[in-house]
Amino acid sequence: MGKQRSGKEREYGKGSRQCRRCGSHGPVIRRYGLNLCRRCFRELAQKLGFRKYE
Repeated sequence: MGKQRSGKEREYGKGSRQCRRCGSHGPVIRRYGLNLCRRCFRELAQKLGFRKYE
């Protein structure tokens, strides 16, 4: 028997938020309203104006 998904939307937890760009439910960066997963953020960070300091 597999898991059955309930009909209601999730309100909290990992399944409640997804990346705006790729739709994954993994590690999502929500700060500043970005809502991007960490992979997409690393690709777009320069274009968004973030600088990498060493």
